[in-house]
Amino acid sequence: MILPLGSRNASSGAKLTSVANKRERHDTILEIIGARVVSSQEDLRKLLLQRGWDVTQATLSRDLRELRLARVPTPEGARYAITDGSIEESRAALDTLLPQLFLRIDGVGEMLVLRTVPGGAQPIAAALDGEGWSDILGTVGGDDTILIICRSVAARERVLRRLKALAGEPG
Repeated sequence: MILPLGSRNASSGAKLTSVANKRERHDTILEIIGARVVSSQEDLRKLLLQRGWDVTQATLSRDLRELRLARVPTPEGARYAITDGSIEESRAALDTLLPQLFLRIDGVGEMLVLRTVPGGAQPIAAALDGEGWSDILGTVGGDDTILIICRSVAARERVLRRLKALAGEPG
C-alpha cells in the first residue's frame, strides 16, 4: 500500500518524513522559541509534541543545528536563540563568548575537554564549529562541557594554545 507523504503509517503510527514536513517542523520550532523562553531540548520536544510533532532527541538536535539555534546564557537563564553561523560572526562570537564563559581546558591524545560556566558549552561549540578550523574534526557540546576531537596530538596542542589565547588564559 502506498501512502501519501505526511500521512500516518497504520502499522507504526509514525509520520512519514518529507521535505514539506521538515519545513513545517522547522517553522514550528522557530515560532516556539520566538514566543517563549525554552531552556532545554526536552522542554522543546514536549512543546513540539503538544503541537503534534513527536520527534526523537536525535531529530531535534539535527533540526537545531540546521536552524543554527544554540543555547545561550542570558540574565534569566539559558535559552535557545538563533545564531548566524557565518565565519566572521562565529569568530566574533568566539572572541566574545570564550572569555566570558571559559573555565578551564585540558586534553589527552587527540581530544580536548573544555569546561564552561553552566549553559556555556552550546554557544561555544557552535562558534567553534562555525570557525571551520582544519585542526578540529568535530565538537560535542553538553551544558558545561565540550569534547573537541582534533586531527592529531600536534593539532590538539595548536587548538589548545589558540583557545587559551582567545580566553585570555596564560599559554
